[in-house]
Amino acid sequence: MFFVCVCVGDFSYEKGSSGWTDSSIGSQQWVLNDTPKDKYLFLAKAPGQQLTEAQTRTPLLGPSGPACTLNFSYSLTSKSNHTGEVSIRVIDSLLGSLPRLWEFSGKTGSVEGVYQQAQVYIGARDHRFQMEFVARARKLCPCARISVKDVRFINCHAQYFPSSPTALSCNFEEGLCGWYQDQTDNFDWSLLTGMDHSIGVGKSLAVDVWSPLLRGVSGRLLSYRQPGTSGHHCLSFYYKLYGPETGALSVKMRDAYGGESLLWSRTGAHGNFWHEGHCPVSEQLTSFQLIFEAVRSGFDGRVALDDVTFVNRPCTVPNKCSFEGQQCGYTTTGTARWLHTNWQSSNTGPKTDHTLETVMGYYMMADSDVEILPQGSVATLTSPVRVGVVQTECVHFWYHMGGENPGLLTVYMKPVKGDRVKIFSNNLDQGDVWRHGNGNISSTITDWQLEFEVQGAGGKGTHVSVDDIIFSNHPCQTLGTKCDLEIGMCDWTNTQNPELDQLDWELTSAEAETHYPTPSHDHTLGTERGHFLFLPSSTRDTAKYKAWLLSPHLPSTKGTCLRFWVYKPVSHGSHLKVWRQSEGNLKQMLSVEEVGAVWSRFNVDITSTNEYQIIFEGFKGYTGVLALDDIDYDIGFNCAGEAKDPLTTTPEPDNTGGIAASIIVVLLLLATLGVLLYYYLRNQDKTKAMTGGAVERSASPSAIEGIANDMYDPHLTQDRMTVSPVPAQPMAGDFTNEVCFSDSTELVRKEMV
Repeated sequence: MFFVCVCVGDFSYEKGSSGWTDSSIGSQQWVLNDTPKDKYLFLAKAPGQQLTEAQTRTPLLGPSGPACTLNFSYSLTSKSNHTGEVSIRVIDSLLGSLPRLWEFSGKTGSVEGVYQQAQVYIGARDHRFQMEFVARARKLCPCARISVKDVRFINCHAQYFPSSPTALSCNFEEGLCGWYQDQTDNFDWSLLTGMDHSIGVGKSLAVDVWSPLLRGVSGRLLSYRQPGTSGHHCLSFYYKLYGPETGALSVKMRDAYGGESLLWSRTGAHGNFWHEGHCPVSEQLTSFQLIFEAVRSGFDGRVALDDVTFVNRPCTVPNKCSFEGQQCGYTTTGTARWLHTNWQSSNTGPKTDHTLETVMGYYMMADSDVEILPQGSVATLTSPVRVGVVQTECVHFWYHMGGENPGLLTVYMKPVKGDRVKIFSNNLDQGDVWRHGNGNISSTITDWQLEFEVQGAGGKGTHVSVDDIIFSNHPCQTLGTKCDLEIGMCDWTNTQNPELDQLDWELTSAEAETHYPTPSHDHTLGTERGHFLFLPSSTRDTAKYKAWLLSPHLPSTKGTCLRFWVYKPVSHGSHLKVWRQSEGNLKQMLSVEEVGAVWSRFNVDITSTNEYQIIFEGFKGYTGVLALDDIDYDIGFNCAGEAKDPLTTTPEPDNTGGIAASIIVVLLLLATLGVLLYYYLRNQDKTKAMTGGAVERSASPSAIEGIANDMYDPHLTQDRMTVSPVPAQPMAGDFTNEVCFSDSTELVRKEMV
């Protein structure tokens, strides 16, 4: 390891300048005390009249590397309770003065000559820059002194990258490991205690969007440069996107030439819960860096990160795929190909994706034009192999079918061995909208894949697209089933379209909520663990902003009853409206101002001659809270219980092959269980024979609910590291030379070799 020490030069300039300059213009200035006994910089009176801070700057430095830090000692002593202030900031050669990196206010003690140590992270800076020490004493007198000494720049060479046996894997209990703060962004990630994913009381990284001190739009965390890799790697981590106006969290890659590409992204409100993220990293022939980027969309929320792991194996199949930056392992076969694309690059298909609702958002699209996919031909999108499940799962997805005769979209569950089972089918052009689809995956011990198959229907300028594929470990709910929010938001969704709203409804519970006021319990369970949707109030600029919650597209009706429960105590500014949206037109069905600090039920009769959606529009106030629970609509029956729509029956899909496959699977399952039981009993007999009948078992920590992480190996995420010695080498920019002083050395000039 090497370091460069740049300390104070000659601040009186009587013996010539070593590059440091005093730029004070007021009644206080920096002066160098240079005696055989001690050398330090201290604050003294100046001839100026302005009551401004004393300032001194280094010569031009840099560029610097990502590990660059500034170490120094400081002392603020006096008999009073407050001696003054001292701070440090960067003067960028292109951008000018930047926000302060460090500051101290008050006093360090009463006895002169007692110093405290400080370390300030400087990081990688591409432009030349100066460091500026700024100070102001409340009162200058012999009994009060502000002084600084032993200023050193450590590991500042632009090409210096620390090595670590833990590489990128980190639980942040002892620092950032192989990661560092980007100095070209607007704000830094902060280490917080008491919120981590692993043990609940440890540390994690966070960006508090609600902090009034936060400035700018983005904060980036960069990995140290990594060598090229062979084979597929996986970056796994836990994250939070918490609050009604949080923004987005993305993972990007920077190549050896400085180009950046998106690998993974999530946006919107995800509740005050930890979610697991998996980001595949393909083989890299040259060096690269990984980037976590938080982009705020407003002033209310938190982005958090914990338990980062980078391992030399492919990622497990993700339970969520938004197709932002990657295809999640989905492959295409057939007459035509499914394309990973967006409107901005292809100018065909849906104009926006479903995830981000922008022209830049990605989805998978099959061009079903007759010239590309002839009538009767098929194009198939296939998921990676998924492990067999022991209970029925639900797969959710969003699809878009455009043009006249776009084709037939069919979704299958295909066992690795056996016939595939149809779980969804649609062949209608239903307008330029994304629609929600789902299907049940029956329990099976065999591995399986999901297939999206499009069959051409002879249309011109047609397409079929899918986005946001999500697997959940419970059966699908039927349309119109009451949504109690205990297993998610059912088929209700927030919108990310800034033209429609600015905030998101947040799914939470009284137990999980730590920042905002909430109801003391939900309506469904009546406990603090029960879940509900809520929109908190705020004194920030977000007050009067609104959040939309949208239902799926519902069929025309002569009478459907919407029922829901509202919690809305006396507040200032917040309120709720219920709308019916049909063919782009909005009709207000209900307005709720206040109902008190109790859960209150509302019934709304809805009629519509065309397909429609229900919208809950919540307006954020300055105080109080607005919450929803137990939302349900009874299609075809009004709130008086009268049948208004004729009953229709939907023909069951032909699942004969699937039924036969299911019977075979059940028989295989029973046979397997019998064999396992036989061997288990044999092993029990052997164990009892060896131990006298006593069998002792120890619980595995990874088996504890909420802790298990298949991609997280605690042995790979220890933050302690051993840094190999680095040979001395010339420094970049003005870090080539050092001008140092300390209590034990005289002022000398040295050349690094």
